[in-house]
Amino acid sequence: MSLNTTPIADRIHIGIFGKRNSGKSSLVNAITGQNLAIVSDFAGTTTDPVYKNMELLPLGPVVIIDTAGLDDEGELGSLRVEKTYGVLNKTNIAIVCVDIKSGVGELEKELIAEIERKNIPFVVVRNKLDNADETVQPQFPHDICVSAKTGENIEDLKNLLGTFVGKEPGKRLVGDLVGEGDLVILVIPIDSAAPKGRLILPQQQTIRDLLESGAIAASVRETELKTAIEKLGKPKLVITDSQAFKMVSEIVPEDVPLTSFSILFSRYKGEIWEMAKAAAMIDTLSDGDRILIAEGCTHHRQCDDIGTVKLPKWIREKTGKNIEFEFVSGGDFPRNFDKYKLVVHCGGCTLPETEVKSRIEAAKKANIPITNYGTLIAHINGILERSIKPLRKD
Repeated sequence: MSLNTTPIADRIHIGIFGKRNSGKSSLVNAITGQNLAIVSDFAGTTTDPVYKNMELLPLGPVVIIDTAGLDDEGELGSLRVEKTYGVLNKTNIAIVCVDIKSGVGELEKELIAEIERKNIPFVVVRNKLDNADETVQPQFPHDICVSAKTGENIEDLKNLLGTFVGKEPGKRLVGDLVGEGDLVILVIPIDSAAPKGRLILPQQQTIRDLLESGAIAASVRETELKTAIEKLGKPKLVITDSQAFKMVSEIVPEDVPLTSFSILFSRYKGEIWEMAKAAAMIDTLSDGDRILIAEGCTHHRQCDDIGTVKLPKWIREKTGKNIEFEFVSGGDFPRNFDKYKLVVHCGGCTLPETEVKSRIEAAKKANIPITNYGTLIAHINGILERSIKPLRKD
């Protein structure tokens, strides 16, 4: 896959943080080599996080995120600062940008404390070296002086960023479960909710990973699955869209491993075994209990939307209870979970791994179980153990 076409969720996210007029936007332009961010002497030019895809060797495909100032003021300013801190949830590497003359103040120290709490590698960048009166001694393990204006030491900064570890080496979506020449059948329903003329991201990424493993990937609708197995022979693995779990499980022989795209993504980015345990929580629900259903992306809702229509219907049928539901999507994710008995999240294909894990941690910290679409649907249909068995390596 070309680095330019790497999905944003699979790119290393580099967040740039600092006070207003510390030169964050100038630093973005210097690192990317393009005039992408608006630069002004007026404090507070950047009001919302700005994302830019690029390639930064040896890290590879990255996303540079420019954020609002830590010292933004007023009611709107407070909301912007909250958004800035929210960017940490998706950050793999943090840059703390400070004016070389002002140095690291209390706001930066508070930010660094939060960065360290989240175990995010970071570098302190002392910008505006061209205005420095004297040499500044480093205070942190990764501490560098640069000039975004003249470009001085920008290459050194990029090389330093390249030394940080990115994604877990060898981590695969599905490629480690199959071998060269293995037949894998992917069940992809084409219904009113399916995008016209294309496959959704989880399906694309799964096919790509299978091809890189030398496996034979055969894609069919659920209506042709039985015929496909008869003609192609016994597959090494069947991967289905979670919505078709019930029908597919009845067609696929018991001795053929079966799982879903959502479950694979839960293993890839989340905590599949914890989510599998949490799925059983719906058996303990009572009338009036509230469930949060969260999706990482935003899209046009269809009349039979999986998150807002089908899942609530299946949960009510399974429990026989009058359950209440709330829905969030995209970047919206609550900080308070007191009113929920369970959180059900999508596979998270459009979210970076750091953000998925941050959401899981937030729910766990509040002692609220969190599961995802695939594991919950498998539990509802009584096939959860079968659907996670292919992932077990013990």
